[in-house]
Amino acid sequence: MDTATVARFEASRNRLASLAYRLLGSAADAEDTVQDAFLRWQAADQEYVDVPEAWLTKIVTNLALDRLRSAKVRRERAVGAWMPEPLLDGDPMLGPADTVEQRESVTLAVLTLMERLSPIERAVYVLREAFAYSHAEIAEILGITEAGSQQHTHRARRRIAAAGNGTDVDRAAARRIVEAFVDAASSGRTERLLALLTDDATGISDGAGLGLAEKLIRYSTPQRIAGVVRAGFKPSPAKRRLAGGSPSIHAAVVNGCPAMLATLDDRVVGVVVLEIRDDKIAGMRGIAAPDRLGRLTQEWQRQEHAAPLIESW
Repeated sequence: MDTATVARFEASRNRLASLAYRLLGSAADAEDTVQDAFLRWQAADQEYVDVPEAWLTKIVTNLALDRLRSAKVRRERAVGAWMPEPLLDGDPMLGPADTVEQRESVTLAVLTLMERLSPIERAVYVLREAFAYSHAEIAEILGITEAGSQQHTHRARRRIAAAGNGTDVDRAAARRIVEAFVDAASSGRTERLLALLTDDATGISDGAGLGLAEKLIRYSTPQRIAGVVRAGFKPSPAKRRLAGGSPSIHAAVVNGCPAMLATLDDRVVGVVVLEIRDDKIAGMRGIAAPDRLGRLTQEWQRQEHAAPLIESW
């Protein structure tokens, strides 16, 4: 393949990866999908590709849909241990973030809710909301009618509307939110944590940080969240052995939301993402499984970051 042909693909790589990530919720799967698209691009007769960007978008979308429909993926996500893979602010895979719709489409809350959509609804929603494709363009990409695209968009928006949350958070605002959270959690006083939570706050954890695995742990009330967080912030030799040492605690922005990162030797060993509504915490998502933190760690190591909130936990 000549240099110009490779360059045309590379010019679209970040956009394609962002599209695949939104469709799949996994950075690793998104990277594999984009690589598969590159192989298709290599094998294509370039003379018959009028608009490379449109051709590649169609290929990546349909490759991602094939993955979503595969028996392996359906089985993995049905067992109750799947969570979207978190991405650190600044990661090019997060893609466009100019509109509210684009920012919300990459939050962990929306990526999780998209699991309730059919693969075709998910694709239509992402192409329309995150990439502003017209219904005519979506119909061409997916092989459906324009009316079908409109119907799928309407259904997807209705199902995902409940996930609207504060994603317009810069690093300074995120740090203030996480500082308040860490300060309340470290105080040992449940009432201070409860004051930060909405009355209907919920939480979810992949269990890895608790030495558990294979099944998500859900916290359905603010009281339960406050109790778990308060207990979790009490250091102990057993907890430090589980973490591999005494992590530092940092404030960050992950998938557009404030987040608390635990790092050890410049490696992210855990993240708690906070979903904000009406200036309070409406949801928490804890992720500590190493296979979900690889890309976040890579991006963390590339960036400069402020001093930790807690130097050594």
